[in-house]
Amino acid sequence: MKRICAFLLCLAALPIVKAQNNKVTTASMNEIKFEFTLDSGGSPVYSVYYGEKPVIKPSPMGFTLSNDSAFDKHFELTGTDRSSVDETWKPVWGEVSSIRNHYEQVTVHLKQKDNPHRLLNIIFRVFDDGVGFRYEFPRQPGLKYIVVSNELTGFNLAGDHKTFWIPGDYDTNEYSYTTSKISEVDNQQIVNSSTDIAVRLAPDRYAVQTPLMMKTADGLYINIHEAALINFPAMQLHVDRATYKLTANLVPDAVGNTAYVHAPFKTPWRTIIVSDKATDILASKMILNLNDPSKIDDPSWIKPMKFVGVWWEMQIGKGTWSYSNDADSLSADGNLIPNGTHAANTANVKRYIDFAANNGIPGVLVEGWNTGWEDWFGNWKENVFSFVTPYPDFDINEITRYAASKSVKMIMHNETSGSATDYERQIDTAYRFMNKYGYTSVKTGYVGKIIPRGEHHDGQWMINHYIRVAQKAASYHIMIDVHEPVRPTGLQRTYPNWLASEAGRGNEYNGFSNGNKPGHETIMPFTRLMGGPMDYTPGIFKIKGYSNDVPDRQVHTTLAKQLALYITMYSPLQMAADMPDNYVKHMDAFQFIKDVAVDWDDTKILEAEPGDYITIARKAKGTSDWFMGAITNENSRNSNVSLDFLDKGKKYVATIYADADNADWKENPEAYKITKYLVDAGTKLKLKLANGGGAAISIKPITGVDKGLKNYK
Repeated sequence: MKRICAFLLCLAALPIVKAQNNKVTTASMNEIKFEFTLDSGGSPVYSVYYGEKPVIKPSPMGFTLSNDSAFDKHFELTGTDRSSVDETWKPVWGEVSSIRNHYEQVTVHLKQKDNPHRLLNIIFRVFDDGVGFRYEFPRQPGLKYIVVSNELTGFNLAGDHKTFWIPGDYDTNEYSYTTSKISEVDNQQIVNSSTDIAVRLAPDRYAVQTPLMMKTADGLYINIHEAALINFPAMQLHVDRATYKLTANLVPDAVGNTAYVHAPFKTPWRTIIVSDKATDILASKMILNLNDPSKIDDPSWIKPMKFVGVWWEMQIGKGTWSYSNDADSLSADGNLIPNGTHAANTANVKRYIDFAANNGIPGVLVEGWNTGWEDWFGNWKENVFSFVTPYPDFDINEITRYAASKSVKMIMHNETSGSATDYERQIDTAYRFMNKYGYTSVKTGYVGKIIPRGEHHDGQWMINHYIRVAQKAASYHIMIDVHEPVRPTGLQRTYPNWLASEAGRGNEYNGFSNGNKPGHETIMPFTRLMGGPMDYTPGIFKIKGYSNDVPDRQVHTTLAKQLALYITMYSPLQMAADMPDNYVKHMDAFQFIKDVAVDWDDTKILEAEPGDYITIARKAKGTSDWFMGAITNENSRNSNVSLDFLDKGKKYVATIYADADNADWKENPEAYKITKYLVDAGTKLKLKLANGGGAAISIKPITGVDKGLKNYK
């Protein structure tokens, strides 16, 4: 291979070496090494190393444009630009109060030898914890309007790694994770047997979704994803099981093209995060750093919050979204519910408002309040819902008055049934309606096939739709929580009113299906949550016996683990998802939900192993209070956790919400115990997690009433 140019970014802060024989070397900190070359055919190739260990072996780059025009070979180097950035910025909300953005950037300028007007730039950024790169189509003669048929970016792995994956589905991320070697990836059996996925389409049986998490035999952790997904389709990865090569697989439109762009244009970043510590993967802020700063000049109206809602009772079949005077309705699992059990009625909503007000929960979500639910799912038709017309038993004026009298904020629900075009037609009317009645946030949904017909949830048209909705919501000072969208790529930095998304298999699947495996929540922070917060809806307290139709259905965790999820499944928008009656029976445990914060000054990833366990501590915004969550998979676990992150010389009270000695996710999931001790920075907590269990801990500075407590030993 003839090296036209190479960039090697390595551990030591070495001086820049001047070009010699068309080879240029520069440097970065930490163990990340990155190399770029043009091979003998003029094709761009890159490699990534961690120390001396190969992470990504030499891998191809480029595109196929319309009419099979090759944009991946016959290039020559015309120049390079180099720069370094080391800055700190403050997110509007987040896991930490400030983020360091430290990288070295190299931009490679290329042109095709046989067509000197065909230009391509590739921008590389090397961080302490990984590499990001993107393509830039500069302005150039004869290539203003670009139709992308396919992206040829490869990620050639160095071995048959342990992999945590879900199928590469164009329309949903709501699958259980499979753990296997990369050579064993085959999603067809999973797709065929997945009876609880609403929309299924996986034409490539060896395609997987990002973020893709892997662990090598020699102990490296590798995460591949993308950042700043704007005006481009989502990237899936095709797996060559024989060679361990991954290739970008962009979500197409109805005619098979993937993207339509105008030069100048920059693609999303392709991201590779790597470390020999699993905790470093969860602590990485590289994806956020690759997104643009906030476009909202004054974000003071954006407020992270907790909420309860008229929701779980419908998931488990005790009520309906639809209102009907003359027919039975279907529950979430397809069973008939007698007429007269519409959940979003005024009296029931007031009950939730009362519970929220009495327990310091700021918000109440109501689903099924508006007309259209009788004929909404799976029909692929427009004009299903009105977003301003309540059902007859939902008195919006009275509910608005009552909520205001209790200082509770109502949260709007706008389900589109996949008709994005209809939602865009109604969106100004819907958001003016929200402003009129004091709704400051909205949960949107995209269940079903997308309209425009032929588009997909993860295709370019819908990517732009989600951003249009975020922008429109910001213009009305509305926060959004999007369900059934593409998985996040860090855009919460650019649009901080986009508080959360679903885009994954949430707690709801325990309500109407076979549920989530006990290890599910130990994988998702390494996969789905790498790109942004998830509205996972934790806090289910009635673990068993909530389904009349399926008596043995249950949540696959202990109650204590449901508390711990408020820490380990990060979101600035957290739901106390169970029904009030189930909380009233366990108000001592509910105290943790009342106390736990949703916005943070600091986060410590204390221990982690994908698929096995996670322990995280977070410091509440503007306070000295810390909260800790520890979870495990189906296996019990003993953990010794140091509290050395606490301020030295200060005493704190630790309230430990733990699994009881006889707790077990399957046999005895609701057994827990609560203890209090005095702790300090020298304390090491000994946590015993049950099978499928967890522990939640609040740590607050000592007060006068706490001095009689014993020191933790």
